[in-house]
Amino acid sequence: MYRIIKPVFFQFDPEKVHHFVVKRLKWFNDYFPLGKTILRSSFDVNIKGLEREVFGIKFKNPVGLAAGFDKNGEYIEALSNLGFGFIEVGTVTPMPQPGNDKPRMFRLEEDQAIINRMGFNNKGVDTLAERLRILKKKDSSIVIGGNIGKNKTTPNEEAVNDYIKCFDRLFDVVDYFVVNVSSPNTPGLRELQEKEPLTNLLKTLQDRNLKNGVSRPILLKIAPDLTNDQLNDIVEIVQTTGIAGVIATNTTIDRNGLYTSETITKETGGLSGKPLTSRSTEVIRYLSQQSKGSFPIIGVGGIHSPEDAKEKLEAGASLIQLYTGFIYEGPGIIKRICKGLL
Repeated sequence: MYRIIKPVFFQFDPEKVHHFVVKRLKWFNDYFPLGKTILRSSFDVNIKGLEREVFGIKFKNPVGLAAGFDKNGEYIEALSNLGFGFIEVGTVTPMPQPGNDKPRMFRLEEDQAIINRMGFNNKGVDTLAERLRILKKKDSSIVIGGNIGKNKTTPNEEAVNDYIKCFDRLFDVVDYFVVNVSSPNTPGLRELQEKEPLTNLLKTLQDRNLKNGVSRPILLKIAPDLTNDQLNDIVEIVQTTGIAGVIATNTTIDRNGLYTSETITKETGGLSGKPLTSRSTEVIRYLSQQSKGSFPIIGVGGIHSPEDAKEKLEAGASLIQLYTGFIYEGPGIIKRICKGLL
């Protein structure tokens, strides 16, 4: 079915189509008679042997939805009925912000890729926290990650305060946190990946995390464009601060080897999809080897098939996440990957 309707969807602006599809998915899940039942019977993954426990959390399967798809936590229930083992929401910032000017998302069909420069567009952490509070009361079985960032107008010297605000506000309503300092679409954000500011940020959050006897796993999301020396620093920082693990990787600013016309590839923003498959796997393998497997890694980047997922897991990932592959391959990709892993 998806192969039939995808060419129609791809005739329209990517961001508009995204909102059109997820809103109708939510309507079908919430209001259509037997909507939940139909989604679950068609897509949900009830396969024994895929369960796993990572950083103290039990996942029904290792295939999650990456941050950015549901920034404001509006579609979690419907998306979970498609078979995802966990959903990551955000990136969220303390104050609402519109993000960058449109158009800000571009398909590279020849490369099975997407360029986006969304710019952390979201409705603010208070809106997200309240929505998750209501959802958790209704269904606490869905594993939810909270991806947190800073507002565009917040200078890097004060960025830690933005992360603290998001962390405190979401603490009771998410199962794990992701610190996003690797998006290329907020000016200066990637400077926070440097060793000193990153160590300070993560240590501050981890100290806050441990002070009340109840804690949440904190993960760091990193860029695929880091050098080996920088990745060595990441390993040291994770071990020094005691955070739970790493998500590898975010989108790339590299444009080498693309087939799509230069008219699109010259657009600024982060590139995701198939061109990222090999590099993200390389980063996962390097981190796993250098750390001797001392912390979990969530692998994301260019996963479009069960084979791609297996490569990430064999390289050292404990879990994986989809985004662009989900768009290009459709909701059936989740079940196909899970069956392939068995």
